[in-house]
Amino acid sequence: MRRVLKVSLASLMAVATLSVGMVPSMAEAQQSQRPGGQQGQEEPQPTTRAPRIAPLQRRAAAGPCPYVKILYDAARYVEMPSDRVSASNVGYTGEIEGLSSDCAYQSDQPISVDARILFSFGRGPQAEGQGRTYRYWIAVTERNRAVLDKVYFDVPVSFENGENRTAVVQENTIVIPRANATTSGSNFEILIGFDVTPEMAEFNRTGSRFRVNAGAAPTAGEPAPSTEQ
Repeated sequence: MRRVLKVSLASLMAVATLSVGMVPSMAEAQQSQRPGGQQGQEEPQPTTRAPRIAPLQRRAAAGPCPYVKILYDAARYVEMPSDRVSASNVGYTGEIEGLSSDCAYQSDQPISVDARILFSFGRGPQAEGQGRTYRYWIAVTERNRAVLDKVYFDVPVSFENGENRTAVVQENTIVIPRANATTSGSNFEILIGFDVTPEMAEFNRTGSRFRVNAGAAPTAGEPAPSTEQ
């Protein structure tokens, strides 16, 4: 199912005269906080590895597309019922593992951005029940400036037959009105992330992480899950 986010035209009227400076964008600033000094670039993948998510078909656009990025602090969702950071203390988990986007606009028409998002979900030893409704958000901002709109989406996930991990692909269309034909897609930024608590955001920010099925009992011949720093 494709979900549609339409940004209000009233919040965009000032964008016609927006000039993009050299200040790092919100997403780039978050990326610069990653351990190891990464500066807003994805780690190179081996050429023999298949892509995690299929790219979208390219469409015609009169100018550059908005910058679409996963917010690092909200890229993962890890429930820990107590303050103890341990694989055995993990409930439900989630991670945004892939993102593909493309846009189209002509003349003074709105910018239509298609985004395909790959989620991985896990069920740890402290998870109650057989399913969880996860929540994520998509925000549209004036690049380097204010948030124009932010919409939340729910993803119900069930773990069947004792499974402890699953993957879900969500497809979204973001429609951004333009004040006039000279308003470029580069004036906008689209950020995506889980709805996380401050504690989850801090856990992500420090670079500590569990595998998506952290804490789950390993199957025969499978090593126990581990923590990554």
